[in-house]
Amino acid sequence: MCTGAAAINRRNTNESSPPLYTYFNQDQTLELPYSFPFFPSMAACLGSVSEMHSIRTVLEELDEEKQMVRPETTNSNPNSPTSTSTSVMVMRRKVERIFPVYARGKLSPRSDPSVNSGSVVGDSIWDAVRVEAKCEAENEPILSSFLYASILSHDCLERALAFIIANRLQNNTLLETQLMDIFCDVMVQNRGIHRAIRLDLQAFKDRDPSCLSYCSALLYLKGFHSLQTHRVAHALWNQGRKLLALALQSRVSEVFAVDIHPAAKIGEGILLDHGTGLVIGETAVIGDRVSLMQGVTLGGSGKETGDRHPKVGEGVLIGASVIVLGNIKIGDGAMIASGSLVLKDVPQHSMAAGIPAKVIGYVEEQVPSLTMKHDASKDFFEHVAIGCEGRSIGEYEYSI
Repeated sequence: MCTGAAAINRRNTNESSPPLYTYFNQDQTLELPYSFPFFPSMAACLGSVSEMHSIRTVLEELDEEKQMVRPETTNSNPNSPTSTSTSVMVMRRKVERIFPVYARGKLSPRSDPSVNSGSVVGDSIWDAVRVEAKCEAENEPILSSFLYASILSHDCLERALAFIIANRLQNNTLLETQLMDIFCDVMVQNRGIHRAIRLDLQAFKDRDPSCLSYCSALLYLKGFHSLQTHRVAHALWNQGRKLLALALQSRVSEVFAVDIHPAAKIGEGILLDHGTGLVIGETAVIGDRVSLMQGVTLGGSGKETGDRHPKVGEGVLIGASVIVLGNIKIGDGAMIASGSLVLKDVPQHSMAAGIPAKVIGYVEEQVPSLTMKHDASKDFFEHVAIGCEGRSIGEYEYSI
């Protein structure tokens, strides 16, 4: 982020010249043509402009070079195609040296090794995100500034994520710079969150068939953003900064329609698919490698205080619009069909469905959350029907 006060203003130099964006940082200014694809939020990450040239300086240097060096040609007309081509090439090289991301609408490697020093050694997820972002900038030049500000200008995954979430959650009273400082302070220092962010990102990439890449999950999926914001809020809650944690919960609820209490304990490798309508109560506990579809509620069953919310084991798959109420346990590797209402414990590796939910069988997969097969096939129900022959319902079904 920039170390001094910064602002972006638009002004007209004169009637014949295009308007300029002017970036102010302390006593220095940087003027950019209005047609330049400048991303306003980049003001937060541009930093000092002491090492940059202004566009006006580049033009002055270009004029000087045109006076000293002229192409060898029999045509002395300065407006000739050869002269114009040479000027354009010189200008392009100069602008590309200053703004390599935007010069030709795609990324070019810089000679300065410090610019690309952000990749953490051995961080394969972050390396993959950066490679994907560079490819997308080349394929979609209109997104080059957005991708640079969101990903390529940062030195680690945590800072990039902090910038992205801060931009999505900021409002008139919770400023982007304030939010980014909060997220960076927690994410960068907490090694548990380091690991969880990467396992969550891998979960979205592996289990959501609509997720195109790590980069797309990081930039666009609100389920991922909601989950990472909760991790920061949970850390703040445990530090005693409960009002700030609740403020983050409130903003996530407003922006993403996901309501997770900061005190809720959530494991690693979690998928919140879509996320819309998800509600997780204060004393809820979710194990590792769990997949939750949209509209899931892990809530209480009354006005009682204390430990009153569900405990979800590892590898559980919970379908869309499932409601689980009370301090009950969902066993490891269980699967709950969409639209079910669960009021009592569900055994390990079982399949529960209905209102109220009943165990209708047992799943073959040890970790159904990884396969995401939450539709009971016709063959499965035929198998259940055959298995029930000669037995009473009470002998086979586990009534919940």
